[in-house]
Amino acid sequence: MQTVRLGRTKAVVSAAGLGCGGHSRLGMTRGASTEEASRVVSAAIDLGITFIDTARLYGTEEAVGLGVKGRRGEVFISTKASPTGGGPGRDGELITPQALTESLEGSLRRLGTDHVDLFNLHGVTLAHYDACVETLLPELKRQQAAGKIRHIGITEAFGADTRHAMLSRAMPEARFDVAMVGFNLLNASARRRVFPATQANDIGTLIMFAVRRALSHPDVLRDTVEKLLASGEVAAGAVDPADPLKFLREHPEIASEVEAAYRFCRHEPGAHVILTGTGSVEHLKANIAAINAPILPREVSLRLEAIFGAVESVSGN
Repeated sequence: MQTVRLGRTKAVVSAAGLGCGGHSRLGMTRGASTEEASRVVSAAIDLGITFIDTARLYGTEEAVGLGVKGRRGEVFISTKASPTGGGPGRDGELITPQALTESLEGSLRRLGTDHVDLFNLHGVTLAHYDACVETLLPELKRQQAAGKIRHIGITEAFGADTRHAMLSRAMPEARFDVAMVGFNLLNASARRRVFPATQANDIGTLIMFAVRRALSHPDVLRDTVEKLLASGEVAAGAVDPADPLKFLREHPEIASEVEAAYRFCRHEPGAHVILTGTGSVEHLKANIAAINAPILPREVSLRLEAIFGAVESVSGN
C-alpha cells in the first residue's frame, strides 16, 4: 500500500482511504447489517488501508467502531458533523456549539474511542462559512485542547458547489488542517481553485467523487457529457457522445474507465488520500490496485485536459 503525508497533520496514512458514505455506505444502503459492514472495515485494514472516513449522517460509525475494535492504533479515523444538522450543503440555522459537542460525543461512543484523529465540519457552504469560523471552530479547538480531536477539517458540498466557492474562500485563510475536495476527471477545477492554496498552506486533502455514477454507469456518463456539450463546456467533436471515454478502455495501459479515474486523482499534485467506498471486499481490492497503479500515460492526461479542462458545472454524481 502506498502512503502519503497528510499535510501539516504530519500523519503518514494510506493513499487509499476507506470512504464509509456515498452510495454504498459499506453495503448498508443495499441492506448489509452493521456487523456485515464492519467486516469490510476489518478487511480494509488487512489490505493496508489506514485512513477511514465516516460521519454521523452516514450511519456507519458503529460499523467502523466494530471493524477497528482491538486495532484502533492501526488507523486514522475521520468523522464529521453538519453545521446545520442536516446533510451536506443543507440550508438552515447553524447548530449551537453545545450541539456540535454533543454530535462529537455521540460519534466517539459509536466509534468506541476516546478521540478522533480528524473531526470535520461537514458539507459547509459559502453562505455558512463565516458563521462556522466564528461560532463552531472555537468549540472544535476547545475539544482539540481536551484531547478529543487531534486535527480539524472542513468538507465541501461538491454536489451543489461544483466550482468550489467555499473552499476557494477557506483555503487561503488556512484555518483548517485538512479539506475534503470533490475532484475527478470530469471536473478537475480544484486543480485551479483549491490545490494551489492547500499546497501553499500545507493543508491535507481528502479526495471525494473520484468515481461516482457518471464514471461507473455508462448511461449517466452519456447524459452528463450531453449536457456538457450543450453548455459548451465540452467542445463539439471532442468526444463521441455515444461512448465518451472509449479511448480510455482502448488504451493498452489502462484496464477500465474506473481504473483511469482513480489513477487520475492519485497522481494529481495536491491530492493526498483518495477515498473509495464499497460494500464488497473484492471491489475494494480492485479499487486499491487502481489507486496504487502508475500515473496515467501523458497522452491520456493531455487528452482528458483538452476535453474536460473547462468543466466546472458537474460533480460526476
